[in-house]
Amino acid sequence: MIDIPVIETARLRLTALAERHFDDYAAMLADPASTRWIGDGEPLDRTNAWRSLAMLIGHWQLRGYGMWALELKDTGEFIGRAGLMCPEGWPDLELGWMLKPEFRHHGYATEAGNAILEFAWRKLNVPRVISLVKIGNEASDRVAERLGGEHIEDMDFFGAHNHVFAYYPPFIEKRRAWA
Repeated sequence: MIDIPVIETARLRLTALAERHFDDYAAMLADPASTRWIGDGEPLDRTNAWRSLAMLIGHWQLRGYGMWALELKDTGEFIGRAGLMCPEGWPDLELGWMLKPEFRHHGYATEAGNAILEFAWRKLNVPRVISLVKIGNEASDRVAERLGGEHIEDMDFFGAHNHVFAYYPPFIEKRRAWA
């Protein structure tokens, strides 16, 4: 088993997804407002929410990175998930996020995203990370822009039209600026 690191930000604890998160996770995935912009856009029943959770946990074992549970530091409450994914067939290493409705529009996705990008640059030494944002998801477009994402193209992926935002490590951005 891989040891999934815990990352703390000013307000959040990014920790390994676990069975203790499952009821909240399943409720989030059963909510049409939460799944509208994820996957095929359809809510998941508990069985498929379990499969989703298991896949995200297994991603850490297979790739050495993955999604974290997002918890509020002061209460330990589960508020969503965020992290890095690159399942078979993905176009590149992707930064993604999903928050329970009552925790959106408070800056949590941006706060988690910044910490995750720092992890990608310092621990994984990757040259680039992307976010696939379904066209029309303006809130996630804004998060990607606040994280420093550059809208590099639009792409059809898994039957959806997406904006592709690219993030580069700070040292690569500086080098690109000098070119």
